[in-house]
Amino acid sequence: MAMQCVSKVELTISCENLMDKDVTSKSDPLCVLHLNVSGNQWFEVARTERVQNCLNPKFAKKIVIDYQFEVVQKLRFAIYDIDSKAIELNDHDFLGEMECSLGQIVSSGKLTRPLLLKNKKPAGKGTITDFFGKSDPYLEFYRQTETAWQLAHRTEVVKNNLNPTWRPFRIPLQSLCGGDMEKPIKVECYDYDNDGSHDLIGIFETNMKRLQEATRVSPAEFDCINIKKKQKKKNYKNSGVVSVKLCQEYTFLDYIMGGCQINFIVGIDFTGSNGDPRSPDSLHYISPSGVNEYLSAIWSVGLVIQDYDSDKLFPAFGFGAQIPPNWQVSHEFPLNFNPANPFCAGVEGVVEAYRVCLPQVRLYGPTNFAPIIRRVSGFAQQALQQQTASQYYVLLIITDGVITDMDQTRAAIVAASHLPMSLIIVGVGRADFTDMEILDGDDGHLRSPSGQPAVRDIVQFVPYRKFQNASREALAQCVLAELPQQVVSYFRFKKLQPSHEPNPS
Repeated sequence: MAMQCVSKVELTISCENLMDKDVTSKSDPLCVLHLNVSGNQWFEVARTERVQNCLNPKFAKKIVIDYQFEVVQKLRFAIYDIDSKAIELNDHDFLGEMECSLGQIVSSGKLTRPLLLKNKKPAGKGTITDFFGKSDPYLEFYRQTETAWQLAHRTEVVKNNLNPTWRPFRIPLQSLCGGDMEKPIKVECYDYDNDGSHDLIGIFETNMKRLQEATRVSPAEFDCINIKKKQKKKNYKNSGVVSVKLCQEYTFLDYIMGGCQINFIVGIDFTGSNGDPRSPDSLHYISPSGVNEYLSAIWSVGLVIQDYDSDKLFPAFGFGAQIPPNWQVSHEFPLNFNPANPFCAGVEGVVEAYRVCLPQVRLYGPTNFAPIIRRVSGFAQQALQQQTASQYYVLLIITDGVITDMDQTRAAIVAASHLPMSLIIVGVGRADFTDMEILDGDDGHLRSPSGQPAVRDIVQFVPYRKFQNASREALAQCVLAELPQQVVSYFRFKKLQPSHEPNPS
């Protein structure tokens, strides 16, 4: 079962050198955050407070937003000079805006960009900085006495984290509940402040009998309730969930925040079954609008993953074609015909290399996956020397047909399951993709012809035809749904920690 990687992240926003729209004083800026998941529809997520008479505001109000790896979450930060009580933004002076993805902020930690006007010209010298930040939570455990609640234990403060894990601690049963396993225990969660004015996040009550039911597989979970917020908000659910478990493990977000780079590699099927690229019936035919199923898959996956690769240089290969100058069949040739440097600059570079390559090769066959899987395994093999979770590789293979080297492919995938890599297969056209389902080990471990099992599931197969009438984002979301767990499973398997230490969650 695929699990979405969803975490809450907190954004801290500041600006410098804003334009001054006020005559007798300085601007009174406020930041409005809009979110766009698809199309041209933006909706408002939140607003900061208004900072009076300031051209270099540091907004105190943090904005909390759900982070999803498999979705390109486009953000727009718009700054306005607020000079009246009018709610409509059009009634206030516009000072500039900046667009980026949430993935860019998460992967960089701190992002500074110039502010732009609606016509995309610079808004003076104005800049905006988005800092990925979190709360500083700690817990207090109280035992019940005849007259009041008595503090029994206080955890350490976990700095800058909305998904904290506190260190294990020991406390005598007598101190916590007087030895009564069903006696109430109160737990209060606070956000630490240096001035001592710690903010209450929420409270829950439990007892030792319930806590002892917590296991590594099934943690005991408690809604943290803030009574004041519950009274104010009609749809209030909780202010977070406290999970009591017996282990501490890093999440996908911890590895990304800890500096892990996700390296994107593309493999494209140039076998004859695709049809003559000059014919509108061919899967390689590029329509007048500049698209085909191969290009759609490249854009869908690449636009998400590129935010997690700092150099944005993506190797791109083809297979199953006769290539110049000798016209021998190759099952692993660079799209740019440069074996020493098969890298393309960004997703745009991959797309351009594909467009240039297509008329220069002869579509042939057969459909062999193993050579390109072994090539990428060579990249990942070099990362075995890493002492921390710094590199992971994702190979996207786009194909139209039945695999002809199934045994070799199974062996290559089983070998690759020991490496920091995943394989995404997008099937285009109307072929029988039964073999692909076998490679996608959701129903059990894939085995090599010799019977050796894969140590983990690294393959995700998606038939493109299911998404022909859906958005590009829907395809990406399905294709990448299993990737966060695959990344985590590898680094946990190798017992590797993030390159620089985040707070584990």
